[in-house]
Amino acid sequence: MLQIDGKPHAACDGVSRRRILEAAGVGLFGLSLPRLLAAEEASGRGQGPRPRARAVIFLTLFGGPSQLETFDLKPDAPDTIRGPFKPIASRTPGLLISEHLPRLAQISDKFCVVRSMSHPFNDHSGAAHYIQTGKIWHIPIGAGFSPTPKDWPSMGSVVEYLDQHRQREGSAGTAALPSYAVVPNTLGRLQETGLYLRPGEHAGWLGRRYNPLTTVVDKKNLQDNPYWRDCSDEELTFQIEGLAPGEGVRLDRVNHRVSMLEEFDGRRRLLDGARRVVEFDRFRERALGLVTSAATRDALDVRNEPATVRDRYGRHLFGQSTLIARRLVEAGVRFVTVHYDACDGFGWDSHVHSDDVKNHLMPTFDQALSALLLDLDQRGLLDETLVVALGEMGRTPVPTPRWGRGHWSKLFPAVLAGAGIRGGTTYGASDKDAANVVDHLVNPESLAATIYEALGVSYELRLPDPQGRPTAIVEGGEPVRDLFG
Repeated sequence: MLQIDGKPHAACDGVSRRRILEAAGVGLFGLSLPRLLAAEEASGRGQGPRPRARAVIFLTLFGGPSQLETFDLKPDAPDTIRGPFKPIASRTPGLLISEHLPRLAQISDKFCVVRSMSHPFNDHSGAAHYIQTGKIWHIPIGAGFSPTPKDWPSMGSVVEYLDQHRQREGSAGTAALPSYAVVPNTLGRLQETGLYLRPGEHAGWLGRRYNPLTTVVDKKNLQDNPYWRDCSDEELTFQIEGLAPGEGVRLDRVNHRVSMLEEFDGRRRLLDGARRVVEFDRFRERALGLVTSAATRDALDVRNEPATVRDRYGRHLFGQSTLIARRLVEAGVRFVTVHYDACDGFGWDSHVHSDDVKNHLMPTFDQALSALLLDLDQRGLLDETLVVALGEMGRTPVPTPRWGRGHWSKLFPAVLAGAGIRGGTTYGASDKDAANVVDHLVNPESLAATIYEALGVSYELRLPDPQGRPTAIVEGGEPVRDLFG
């Protein structure tokens, strides 16, 4: 018997789905989120979707790749618009791909290109938040760059939140690996020596215990971009953020710090409320568990991969990070974000010219993504892993004199594969100049709803905000089910 507003209700006696979700959001009468979701399922209304994917690998190309130079070429456009790159045929009917993406053109039967992504937030930080959360950032354009505690939780953090609740409900203890990880660095860490950390990947108001496990890989100097150059094994340490040299606690000091925290906690319990203490203990337990976990260390050790596999992905940071993502998913992580970040202007944000895009970014992206899709397929993991690759925006149709392009969030492409996505297809269309969507617009809300539903999470789910109010994880979008076979 379920009690809402102090009145008993059987699971099928007319309790609305909204009432159950609201109760779940605020945790009424001590009932946990998993139990209330189970009650919702038992009522026959709003049963959770059948999961298509066990995991998601989310590749973010920060800075905004040009649609006209990647997956939406317009060879018949005026020469002042169409761009300097030649189109090549792919295995997908009607899909022309850049000459600098030949590997992906050869396996386009394994993925779908969405040519109609669009949103109004024409700003890197705000758009990065929007793409990773499905929610518009609360900071106006130009008023900030970096994460805040009021940010919306990322999709990965929502998955982490739900999985941690399920673990507690089942008394499963602390998992050896997190549900959510970010590699190789938190977004923006290599930009201007970390002055421009970007929002979107964090748990925001949901709470820091649902933040991703994040690794750290540094660059050599200000002008270095390890994302596209070959990196040595000494560089590719993928240390957990906060535990890199000079950043935090060494593993051999963990036990000492634990004893210090125990003493500290004993004093805190005299002053703090029980709820805060429990939350702090759970955060510390998870952090220490991940640090000392052999499964974590093994999954992050790329040296365990055969040299031939590593070569296939590319020895550059983006390629090896994409390989780490496959290792993490194989080990049981449910959501892995891989950033292809900018390094002090050397990135996808190509205002002045497209030389870096042509010579470095597109070849390494082509190599890593094609290797990932083939590797997942050969290992039998592609059917249960949703792969998403996109930037936070596109580029202006009108170029600069040297074929750079400005910011353009009205239109940009996304690549989706695995988990039942119909390969060899396209979705949506742009106008003759690749400036605007003319068919099947897909906004970040719909992308988030699609990803959630693929994972078996209802996109109508509500979570408690800091005031305990039930808050929808998606508003203004629905899953794009036509993408799936």
